[in-house]
Amino acid sequence: MNIGGLFRKTGVVFALFVLLSGRPSVLWAEAWKFGVMGDTQWTTADPSGQNPHTVPVSIIRQVNRQFIDAGVKFVIQVGDLSDDGKEISEEERVAAAQPLIDAGIGFFAFRGNHEAKSAENGYGAPGFRQRYPQNRDGGFTKSDGGSFTVGSNFSSPVKISRDLDGLSYSFDFGEGQERARFVIIDNWPLPGRLVANSTHYPSGYTIADQQPWISAQLDKHNRKTPHVFVLSHQPLIGEGHQDTLFSGFANEHPEWQNRFFESLQSNGVRLFICGHDHIHQRSVITSPDGKSKVEQLIVQSNSSKFYTPKSLDDTNWFGQKSREISVSQERESVGYYIFTIDGPSVTVDYWADDHGHWQSDANFPQGAGRADTGVTPQFHFVKKERWSYSLNGKQFLVPQGASYTVVRDRFNGCEARILDGLNTSESRDASLDSTGQGRPLTKVVNTGWIAAKPSRHSGKNPAIPVFQLSGLGESGSDHTDHYVLSMSYDPATVRQKNIASGGFGLVTQDAAGRWLNAVEANSGGAATFIDGPWRRGYALGSHGIDRKHHRAWAVLNHEGAFAVANFSAH
Repeated sequence: MNIGGLFRKTGVVFALFVLLSGRPSVLWAEAWKFGVMGDTQWTTADPSGQNPHTVPVSIIRQVNRQFIDAGVKFVIQVGDLSDDGKEISEEERVAAAQPLIDAGIGFFAFRGNHEAKSAENGYGAPGFRQRYPQNRDGGFTKSDGGSFTVGSNFSSPVKISRDLDGLSYSFDFGEGQERARFVIIDNWPLPGRLVANSTHYPSGYTIADQQPWISAQLDKHNRKTPHVFVLSHQPLIGEGHQDTLFSGFANEHPEWQNRFFESLQSNGVRLFICGHDHIHQRSVITSPDGKSKVEQLIVQSNSSKFYTPKSLDDTNWFGQKSREISVSQERESVGYYIFTIDGPSVTVDYWADDHGHWQSDANFPQGAGRADTGVTPQFHFVKKERWSYSLNGKQFLVPQGASYTVVRDRFNGCEARILDGLNTSESRDASLDSTGQGRPLTKVVNTGWIAAKPSRHSGKNPAIPVFQLSGLGESGSDHTDHYVLSMSYDPATVRQKNIASGGFGLVTQDAAGRWLNAVEANSGGAATFIDGPWRRGYALGSHGIDRKHHRAWAVLNHEGAFAVANFSAH
C-alpha cells in the first residue's frame, strides 16, 4: 500500500500550509524513525563460515545496513537472538549489533524461548541482563569509545521481582506529539521461578503477575506520551506456534487475556508487535469477551528458518482462530520494518527481499545438495507494504465484498467521507482450513488529519485540515479499488467563478511534493470536471463540486493526503 509521502511534514504539512495559509505553522517536533527486526536463528550447516554459533550474521549484516541507510534512531529485535541460546552465541549476537551502535543507532532486545531454553545458564537471564545494560538506562558505547544515550524514563517491574530488572522494561523516546513509550514484556522462566503450562513453553512471571506494572506503564493519563507500543516474543494468537503470551493455548486464562486486551485498548495502543513465528502477519485480534481488540504484527524472519501456518482446523487452536481477522501475510522471506512517527501519525513500511519463497533449515536457501546450500544470498530489499494510522483519526475494517462507505470522519468542522466503492480484493492468506482455503484478507482503512492555523494575511485562504487516508490498497500495489471521496469546504473561502471554471476541488500531493488535482494521481481514467454533485456511474477521473452541500468530490484509485483548494493556486 504505497502512499508516497503521506505523512512527511516537509511535504504535506509545509507545502499545504504555505499554499493555503500563506505561512507555515509549526505544530510538532521533528519526525523520527525506529526499526524492528525478527528472530535471528541460524539453523543449518554453515559452509561459508559467516554464521558462527547459530547466529545468522550474514543476514543481520544486510538488515543492519538497511537500518543505517534509513536513519533510524534505534532498532528493537523481538527475541530469539540465536538458535541454541548458549552464552557464546548470545555474545555473538551482541557483536553483530555493534555496527548499528557505531552508527549512533541504539539496539534493544529481549529474550525469546531460545534464550530461555536451559536451566544450566539460568534460562539466559543473568547473561542477558549483563549484555544489555541499555535496557535499564539507554546507554551505548561505540567501538571508538564514544558513548550516547537513547531513550528516557526507563522502568522495569522490580516491585514484582528484582529478577525482572532489564528483562521486562519500558522507555520513552521523542519530543512533543512525536513522543512514544515502548513497553516490552518478558514472561520467560527465571532461576528459581519456572511455571509449567499445557504447552512446552513454561513461564516465569506471567502476564497476570506483571499486569499491574503493564497497566501503570500504559496509563494514558500519566505516561505523557501520545504514542505507545507493546512488544513481546510470543503472539496473542500465532500462526505456526499455538502457545501464546498468556502461558498456554489461546483458550486458556481468558480472564488474563481480557484484562490485558482492555489495558491496551483503553490506553490507545494501536499496535502489538511480536515474533516467534518467522512470518509477516498483520491481524486484528479480539479479546475472549469480545470487548477489546488490537492490531497484531508478527514480524518477518531474519533467520534460515521459516514456518508454515498450522491448519485453521487444528484442534490445538481450540476454536480461537475465530477471534483473529487476517489483514496481510507473507511467508518464506527475510524482512524488516521502518516505523515513522510524525505528529499524531504512524507509518509502517515493511521491506523484504524480492526473491522470497526461501526454503527452511537444511534446505536454506533454495534446496539441499546445491552449491549454494547453507549460503545466504545477497538480498535485494523492496517495499512490500505500507500502512498508517493517526491518533486523531478512525479505523474501519472492510471485509472483501463490503462497501467503503463506512469510512467517514470529521475534524475541526471539516468532514471527509467515502460515497461509493467496494473492496473487490480476492486475496487470501496461507492459513488453510480443511478444504484447503485460506482466509480472505480484510482491509484496515485508517484516517487521520493534519491541522493548520488560519492565516493572518489578508487575501489568503484560511488554512484547512489535510485528510489522510490509507488501507484501501493491495499489498505491493500502487493503486486501490475505485472509490469516491468527498470533503466539505467553507463556501466563504471560494469564488463561484473558480468553481464554474473547474479550478477548485480536491487536491493531493504527488511523489515530487507538488499539490495537484487529486484525479491526476490516478492510474488511468481521464480528468473530467462536473459542476454538480456526484452521481453513480461517473467514471474514474471524474471530479466536481456539489455547491448545494458545499462538498468537493472525486473518483479515485489511490490513497494519500487530501484537501480542498484552488487548483490555480498551485
